[in-house]
Formats: sequence, C-alpha cells, structure tokens
Amino acid sequence: MIILTRLSQVVKWKEVEALFLSRNLENFTDSCFLFNKLQVCLVIETVIKKGRKGIMKKLAGKIKHPFIRNVLIMVSGTAAAQVIAMLLSPVITRLYGPENYGIMGTFVSMIGIFVPVAALTYPIAIVLPEDDRDARGIAHLSVFVTLAMTVLSAFIFIIFREPVIEVFNIEEIGSYLFLIPVAIFFGGLLQVMEQWLIRTKQFQVSARTSVVQALLVHGGKAGFGFIYPHALVLVLFSTVQDGLRSFLMYRLSRRAGKPLTFNLLQYRPALKKLAKKHYDFPVFRAPQVFLNAVSQSIPVLMLTSLFGPAAAGFYSIGRTVLNVPSALIGKSVGDVFYPRISEAANCGEPLTRLVRKATLSLALVGLVPYGLVILFGPWLFAFVFGSEWTLAGEYARWLSLWILFAFMNQPSVRALPVLHAQSFHLVFTIFQLAIRILALAAGYFLFKSDLTAVALYGITGAMLNLLLIVITLRLCGKFDQKREMEAAGDERNE
Repeated sequence: MIILTRLSQVVKWKEVEALFLSRNLENFTDSCFLFNKLQVCLVIETVIKKGRKGIMKKLAGKIKHPFIRNVLIMVSGTAAAQVIAMLLSPVITRLYGPENYGIMGTFVSMIGIFVPVAALTYPIAIVLPEDDRDARGIAHLSVFVTLAMTVLSAFIFIIFREPVIEVFNIEEIGSYLFLIPVAIFFGGLLQVMEQWLIRTKQFQVSARTSVVQALLVHGGKAGFGFIYPHALVLVLFSTVQDGLRSFLMYRLSRRAGKPLTFNLLQYRPALKKLAKKHYDFPVFRAPQVFLNAVSQSIPVLMLTSLFGPAAAGFYSIGRTVLNVPSALIGKSVGDVFYPRISEAANCGEPLTRLVRKATLSLALVGLVPYGLVILFGPWLFAFVFGSEWTLAGEYARWLSLWILFAFMNQPSVRALPVLHAQSFHLVFTIFQLAIRILALAAGYFLFKSDLTAVALYGITGAMLNLLLIVITLRLCGKFDQKREMEAAGDERNE
C-alpha cells in the first residue's frame, strides 16, 4: 500500500501512459529510473489494463455496428452448418465411395446449371426497391417465372431425354433426369425467400435455417447410408434440400412477424410493369448467371465424360471442402454487403472504398485455410476421408488458387448490379467460360491427365477472378467520379 501510495503521488499517470503507449521507451525509462523494478512493473501493468479496457470498448463498438453484427449472425449460422457437414462428411464419403459420390456430383452439376436461372434472376431485384409493395410484387413475379421454367424444363427432359444424355454423356444419371424440374422449382423458391430475408434483414432466420437444414440433409445422408449406400440417396437429398430450406425460412419468418405472403390476384396488375422495369435482370443478369453456372459445372461434366465418374467424385469432394470458407464467410459477407452497397449508392457514399475494404478483408481471411490446403491437401484429405481420397487432395491444391480469388471477389460481384454493369458482367462471363473449357480440354487432349486439367482450370480461374476485381474497382472509381461531378454541378446551379 505504501509503494502504491508513493507511486500515485510521484508519477504523472497520464504522461507515463502516453509515453508507454507511444513506445518512447527512452523517455519512459528516464521518467521512472528512481523506482525499483516492482514499481516499474506496477506502472506497466496499470497501463496495460487501461489499454485492454480501451481495446475492448472499441471491439464492442465495432460489434454494435449493424453491418458487422449482421455478418456475425450470418457467419454463426453458416459456421454451425459447416461444422455439421464436416463432421458427417468423413462418414458419408466412407459409406458411399468415389463412384457414388461422382454420380451425385454429376447430378448436382446438372441442376447447378439450371437452378440459378429458375426465376431468371428476378429475385435479386427484391432488395432494390424502396417500397415494400414493389418488393413483394417482384417476389410474386419470381414465383410465377419459376413455375413457368419448371413446366418448360419438365417438357424438355421428358421429350428430349435421350438427346440430353448423349450431348452431355451422362448415362450414369439418365434415370434421375426427371428430378431436375423438381430441383428447379425448389431452387427458385429458395432464391425468393433468401432475397426477402436479406431485404427485411432477417439474418437470424437465415442462420437458424442453415443449421437445421444441414442437420437434416447431412444426417439423412449418413443415416440412410448405413441402410442403403446407393447414389439414389445422395441424389434425392440433393433434389429436396432447397425445398426444405425455403420451407424452413418461410415458417421461421412467419414466426418472426415479417412473412412473405403470396396473393397473386392482388399483385397481378403490377407484374408486367415490374417485369419491364427490371428487364436488365432476365436480359443481362440471367444469361450471365447461366453461363457462370455452366462454367462452374463444366469441370464435373467434362471430367465425367473424359475421365469417368471417379474423377468427378474427387473433384466434387474437393469443391465441397473448399467451399466451406466461402459458404461460411464469403456468402455471408456478400449477402450483407449487397443491401449495404445499394444503400450507399442511394445515399451518395463513395463505393470504391467499400468494395476495396471488403475485398482486402476477405483476402486476409482466405489466405489461412486455402494456404493450408495448398501445402498439405493430399495428407489432409487422406487423413479425414480415407486413403482412397488422396487424389482429391491433389485436386484441391490447384482448386484453392481459383476459389481463394473467387472468395475475394464476392463484394465485386455484388457491386456490379448497383453499378449498372450487368452487360459487362455477361460479356466477361462468356470470356471466362471459353477460357475454362479450353483449360480442361488442354489437360485432356495435350497432357492426357485429369490432374493437369484441374491444375490449368484452377490457375486460369484465379487469374480471371483477379481481373474481375480490378475491373470492378475501376468501375467503382468512375461511378464515384461521376457522382462527384453531378454534385458539383448541382451546387453551381444553386
């Protein structure tokens, strides 16, 4: 007590704290040389405690920020879902094996081409209107378009079943093609519900739904695998999972008091007007999304055709594992970032800083998991999934390059509709698809190696995503500059 009393009388605490925190150690030592080591330690301990309190206050302030809080909510739900998936994945892969997993991967690739355009991307526009009535109208329009696309796809797969099998060389999933229209319908409903929850900021509902869906779907795959470890089980769960999630979202949103109610008669007169107002989504965004889905699915389809279903199985499990950080953080940030950048554009805030900051943050986060896979991929996959999946780890090494930059470009992709750059995105996606097909074809025709084909695909994918980020930042700069010039002109006119 005597030491503490003397210390408080002699030392000017504000000066000592300022000197210590500024790391001006020479001056700090000069001011404290009369004290023994114990007294100096007490000074340092007090300063550190004060510093810790300040840091905790800053962190608490950051967490209270709506954007950060919403991201954390989304991440928490997705994290729990991914933990469930990763815990059950070793069981599922050992039960079904590469062949059955490859058949499921081929089926998922087929529905992955059509589901993103189930509603011609109209659901993306649900976030944009200021009036909730217009947003509900777009939701109704999206459901109507989804029904039409479901009927059309059913007609195509019934009438042209054999040509489709021959063109894509997918005899393994020929008996499952009738399930694709069902998956398209469920996928369209899910897109509507996801965008409505984003608009109404019901991020807790999305988080809870992710957990429940993961438990039911992955638990079902594992449970039925002990009884009937056949590709049919994997295909059926892949078909119904979007429908299950959309149903859960609807029920939980009703419980939260912000439901999306459907009344086609009430909104029917406005559907034509809304469809015309947001024509750029089906005209530009839908083709871009469709071509991007083809480019995402083409590796599995080409690997199945050129190297067999086992190669597709290795690729599918590699993609599933590598998508964990993207699903955990990248999509969560993107879902929260989209309404944020839309709001920033409406309020006249600069967009370049927002996109750059979000991109760099994702880059720092992504370096750790994807770097580990690049270094230790084969050993990690063999240890977790079994020795027969070692080649999947080799695939994952090269795919990590591409998915890291795809992980980083989430803010750029979400910014393009706000920048009215969807026509550019369509052209870029066409170019991207051509490059990816050439990369896979070169691996087969020039090198006769599935691993080389995947490596070329990963390298070109990384370069293309980096290019998209750079171009988007330039577009943001032009957008901000144009807004500044318009604001300056308005001031002069006043």
